[in-house]
Amino acid sequence: MSVSQITPTLFLSGADAPLNAALMSQKRITLIVNATLSHASPAYPGVECVRVPVSDLPSARLGDHFDRVAERIHGNRAGGTLVHCAVGMSRSPALVMAYLMRYRGVTLGQAHRWVQDSRPFVRLNAGFWEQLLQYERRLYGRNTVRVAPAQEAPRSLPLPLTSPRLTPRLTLVPRSPLMSRPQAMTPASRRRRGTKASAVKI
Repeated sequence: MSVSQITPTLFLSGADAPLNAALMSQKRITLIVNATLSHASPAYPGVECVRVPVSDLPSARLGDHFDRVAERIHGNRAGGTLVHCAVGMSRSPALVMAYLMRYRGVTLGQAHRWVQDSRPFVRLNAGFWEQLLQYERRLYGRNTVRVAPAQEAPRSLPLPLTSPRLTPRLTLVPRSPLMSRPQAMTPASRRRRGTKASAVKI
């Protein structure tokens, strides 16, 4: 079980973490965002569960939920928030990145680095990247990164069903200003201030 800390009150995980009552209490979780179709949302006293019923497919409309989830995360002042999907690699990181763009004033590239610093194995599908690019354009009027296509595997070596997904590569857009607001804090700046983003393995 792996729970990654994104901010002091925002955590990212797979579907096993919210089933651990002791962990939820330790992290003072009062909001669980469940970005799965089939995993159950546990009922804990004083904990609200928000469901985002989206599959991990490039065609799934995860972007339709960016604003709603970001607002709920931002509005949760009672305690911590846990955002999870099945394994914490695609749907939940995308939702967290949308929140960081909207309420922490960072660009898509910065949001990706922030999340990846705490959870290095995040792997968003190509459709979610495109929806995040559209969201960045909506928020800032331009994109600060391009998503280059993933390198294809040799045709003579078909990928087994269990192989890791091929991940698009982020490329900075030349001469595009970074639109960070003063309250934005990336993992690098947190380290400079003496606070390290952590991944808690249970």
